[in-house]
Parts: sequence; C-alpha cells; structure tokens
Amino acid sequence: MDFDAILLPPRRAASVAQGLWADRTINDELDACVASCPDRMALAALRAEGGEDRRFTYRELAAMADRVAVGLHRLGVRRGDVVAMQLPNGWRFTALYLACSRIGAVLNPLMPIFRERELGFMLRHGEARVLVVPKVFRGFDHEAMARGLQKELPLLQHVLVVGGGGADDFDALLAAPAWEKEADAAAILAGSRPGPDDVTQLIYTSGTTGEPKGVMHSANTLMANIVPYAERLHLGAGDVILMASPMAHQTGFMYGLMMPVMLRAPAVLLDLWDPARAAQAVREEGVTFTMASTPFLTDLTRQVRESGRPVPTLRTFLCAGAPIPGPLVEQAREVLGTKIVSAWGMTENGAVTLIRPEDDDERAFTTDGCPLRGVALKVADEAGAELPRGEVGRLLVRAASNFGGYLKRPQWNGTDAEGWFDTGDLARMDEAGYIRISGRSKDVIIRGGENIPVFEIESLLYRHPAVAQVAIVAYPDERLGERACAVVVPRAGQAIDLPEVVRFLKEQKVAVQYIPERLELREAMPATPSGKIQKFRLREELKA
Repeated sequence: MDFDAILLPPRRAASVAQGLWADRTINDELDACVASCPDRMALAALRAEGGEDRRFTYRELAAMADRVAVGLHRLGVRRGDVVAMQLPNGWRFTALYLACSRIGAVLNPLMPIFRERELGFMLRHGEARVLVVPKVFRGFDHEAMARGLQKELPLLQHVLVVGGGGADDFDALLAAPAWEKEADAAAILAGSRPGPDDVTQLIYTSGTTGEPKGVMHSANTLMANIVPYAERLHLGAGDVILMASPMAHQTGFMYGLMMPVMLRAPAVLLDLWDPARAAQAVREEGVTFTMASTPFLTDLTRQVRESGRPVPTLRTFLCAGAPIPGPLVEQAREVLGTKIVSAWGMTENGAVTLIRPEDDDERAFTTDGCPLRGVALKVADEAGAELPRGEVGRLLVRAASNFGGYLKRPQWNGTDAEGWFDTGDLARMDEAGYIRISGRSKDVIIRGGENIPVFEIESLLYRHPAVAQVAIVAYPDERLGERACAVVVPRAGQAIDLPEVVRFLKEQKVAVQYIPERLELREAMPATPSGKIQKFRLREELKA
C-alpha cells in the first residue's frame, strides 16, 4: 500500500537536528539486545484465562521474530503490506510486530472486542493482506467471524488462527517451522527492512463520532515518545514492565511491547485483566512499573488490601485515560506503596504530558502533567491565539511524536502549517506548565449562553458513593438552547435520584446554573473499545 503519511517530511530535518528522531527502528533495538544481553529475559507471557505461560530470552525472541518474518514472506507478505491482528496480549503479539518490522510490513493491531461492523471497515480501509485471530477468546468464536468477513474482502488473502489446529494454524505456518534456517532466510531478512520514516504501525482511533480513523506512525514518531517517557519515569534495564492493558491500544503497544526492547528490560504480559493474577505477577516477577487506566488501579489496590499480600517492588503506576480521584491516590499510596503518576495522551502522539515522580501526590489528581521533552503545548482560543495561563481553551500539541496523518483521510489531519495538532480537547495550563483536561471541544453544554464545565461536574459526581459511572450530556431546550442531563450508572446496591444529585453538588458549592436538571439511570454506558463513554449516543437517546 502507498501510505500518505504527509505530516512526516516537513518536520524531519528539525526533528533530527534537535536529536528527537534517532533514525532507529525496532530492528536496531532488538539487534542491540541480542548483542548486549542475549540471555536476559525479554518476555514472560502469562495466561490468566488458562493455558501455558511462555518465556523468551532476547536471543530466543529475536530468533522467533526472524522465523515468523520468513514465514510471512512465504505467504506473500511484502514490504508495505498490512498485517492485521486481533489478539490478546501474549508472545505472538510481540513476535508478530517484530516479524513485520523485519520485512517492512505494517502491523495493524485490532482490539479483540471488535466485531463485524468495526472489523469489516478497518480491514477494508487498511487493505489488510493477512489477519491473525484467536480461534476463541473469552467465549467468542473469532475464527468464524474472520472467515465470514474474508468472503467480503478480496484483498484479505490469509486468515491465520491461533489455536486453530487446521491448515491455517498460526503456529504450524509461522512459529513452528525453522524458517530462519532456510537457505534464503538471510537474504529475505536483509532485503526488505524498513527505514525509520516508513510507516510501521496502522492503528485505528476509537473516536466518539464518525468512522474510525487510521493513524499512521513511523519508528521515529513512536520512539520520539518512548525515549522521553522512559526518561521522565527514570526507567531502565533494571526495571520489569507489566502490561495488562490491551497491546492493541497505544498504551500496551508502545509501553508494553516497544519500550521494554528499547530499555533492554523484561516485559510481563497478561492476556486479560485479573487483579489477583496481576498482583501475583508483580510479586513473582519483581515488577517495578505498569501503566493502565483508573479501574485497574482501583482493582489492584483492593486486591492487595483484601489479600494482605504486599507488592513491594512496584515503584510506579502510571494512570491515564480518566481523572484519578484524590482518595484513590491516597489509598493506592498507602496500600501499594507505589507512586501514582497521572498522564494524558492520544493514539496520534502517545503520552504527551506526565507528572514527575518527584512531584507531590496532589499533582496526580489535580493535573494531567506537564509536557515531555520534544513536546510543545498551546491552549488557544477559536482563532488559534494563545490564551493566558489558567484560562480554558483548545489544546494544541506540536511534538516529534505526532503521527504521520490519517490513512486516506488527509483532510482530517487537524495539523496547521506550523505543525500544531488540534487534539479536540479543552484544557487549561497553570503557571508551572501543568495542564488539566477540561473536556472535549465538542463536549460543551451552553445553557442560556453560559458554558457548563462538564468535566468538572462529572469529576465531582464521581466522588458520590452511589455513582459508578457518570456522563453529563446536553439535551435541547426551547428557551435556553440546552440543558444538562446527568446519565448515571449506580454502584451495585446503591440508589440515587435527582434531588440527591442537586443536594450533593450544592454541598460542593457548585453554581446552580451548572447543576444538571435531569437524571437518567442506566445499567451500563455505551462505550468505545477503549472504554470511553460515547456521549453522542447518549445525546441521541435523550433527543429521541
């Protein structure tokens, strides 16, 4: 495929000159691991759902990458072809990306929870030549779905099945034969390695509106984020990285797959989230760092507290994707003995802001961090003019890690001639340069000309003991234009009504104009694969 990553060439010279693009690929990093620490553990792939755990040294991991790469070449995969994968965290995920990189193919990681509608669009749009799926995962027959889709996708030449046992079994075709020892293997592996500016990853955003967008990244853009990220967190070869967040998301891909190789450190992968299994892994593997969303931190804290079994090696837990409640930070610090780091980022650029491990704990629940090296931020008005510190406006990012563009949709790239990318988020910046996300630019309720601070009201309601999930959304009003509705998923066994919402927010000294005037209770929220609440669906329901 011809990738239209048009945002890369204009910033190449400056990024290289500033030392932000190292002009290396994951191939260079893996080769360096084999040269410097071949017998160090590279990967421990643990199975919470059952099955065999698997471990690899760096020597073994590189050999497997070469093996799968030659096997893919035997199937007709060539440089620039897209290999899609709908796998849970595991060694095959890591090996498949490293293998694609060996022969210049582009990996398209897909969340295991996607079904025909999402998968059909992504596979067609990305022109995938190969799709790798588990036969069954969490009780769902992925093989049957993939076979059905293949009939509608003429470019999809191969569906490979992990655990399939048939003619298209992943292990039988790629992982078992010693392809790397074949006579032509060296020539195949040497002849099609990608450059640092070639697209290496195609990953679809789980946006809240419209069709998914195919984000294109090169080795330079991904590594330009991972290096300063590891620097900020003081991570190195002596660390052990646990990744239970899905590797089909940027969090798991960048910091659970790529970063350990770049650090020459071990990665511990968990195929699905299980707090008891995660706590056990931390203790047995000596895990020092992990990154996940707020519910993971809540679950791990509860597990350790209730079991009475500490996790003394876990030095840092980076939490992103949603605000971290202050009480949770305090509980996690007390129970886990772990530094809680807040962060904000996007698929398009990886982590953008992190607090520093040296910061006061309060920073973790009052800010989303300050920019990493190589990142510039601007809080701007609608015309793009920078706003004074403390004012809420559009958050613009200019970073060496910014993506190469949206595949086949350059009109959506959202990047101006000076390289500023419009994140679609609203934020404010304090005098120290720390930001706080205030909501989405399309997530604003204007009630009688007054902007309601949706994010802040939601954050307050999350403190209510009866609230498990909440979303503040607009519904139309003839006189005021819009009013605010609180859509709430109550905690199990708890009850809440509108008078209680009003009482609670008044107790928090919230302006009356900001208090929702309607309450809707739900058993569950409509959500994207990454767990973001789809407010557009809630708004449509309220209109109906």
